[in-house]
Amino acid sequence: MDMDIQTVGILSPGDMGHAIGTVLKQAGLRVISCLQDRSTRTRELARKAGIVDVETDEALVREADIVLSVLVPAQAVATAGRIAKAVRATGSRPLFADCNAISPRTMQAINQLVTDAEADIVDIGIIGGPPRSKDAGTRLYASGPRAAEVAALNNYGLNIRVLGDQIGQASGLKMCYASLTKGLTALATEALTAGQALGIGEALTSELQQSQATLLSMIERQISGMPPKAYRWVGEMEEIAQTFGDLGLPPQMLQGAANVYHLVEQTELGSEIPEQRRLGTTRDEVTTILNTSLGHLKGDGKK
Repeated sequence: MDMDIQTVGILSPGDMGHAIGTVLKQAGLRVISCLQDRSTRTRELARKAGIVDVETDEALVREADIVLSVLVPAQAVATAGRIAKAVRATGSRPLFADCNAISPRTMQAINQLVTDAEADIVDIGIIGGPPRSKDAGTRLYASGPRAAEVAALNNYGLNIRVLGDQIGQASGLKMCYASLTKGLTALATEALTAGQALGIGEALTSELQQSQATLLSMIERQISGMPPKAYRWVGEMEEIAQTFGDLGLPPQMLQGAANVYHLVEQTELGSEIPEQRRLGTTRDEVTTILNTSLGHLKGDGKK
């Protein structure tokens, strides 16, 4: 049975969160957030999306029918703890949906926090970029005992796909999918930067054009779009490495991908934001900046 949803809380309305909020607001829902301690940019994104700022987490859980947590992975557990605290303080019971790129193990820890506060939780894994409409290609996979109820948001512009009734399934799907897409982007970034550093960049690109044209076209798009997101993808790759390690699979490749994104974050590319791109808008620009930065960063003890 679909939920009766009138108000949606979003923590936090950053790149993905504000886009989800915009879609829901345009479809007629009231969308709120608690913007305490959030950046000026996040506040501006929320304002443009028409998201109402409520003063406290307690106000958020009182007013929201469902709370969507959409943050960088490193903030997911702390945010769930904040909401659990607010739930205890108010006695309100909004459905909490964790939409973060986290491992099933981290998702289980969040599940414990939320259910200990006597609230219900849904595990959501987001595949695709920030949505602009239901047809934008952004899919939200949901799992958990109440996952089917979240499908009510399909009536308000989102594309919710119910995966199963177990917490951790949606997060697991996100981890496996992103290991291929963002893992490949990291590997391609490192390989093409290495080609430049070795002085064979043009020959490498020429060979890829001849023998791997489809792959080259894909990775050129991925690399040029990656720099403003690199800081977020560090934690995501670490969560994937944890997922694979928990299964007994080697985690090192994904930890290496995290290190690549940390390298990008350390350079001038790391200061870019999506709506104000100046640097790294092509694959050549990204790899040139990274190659130039290698000697400067070599001495800081990080890879």
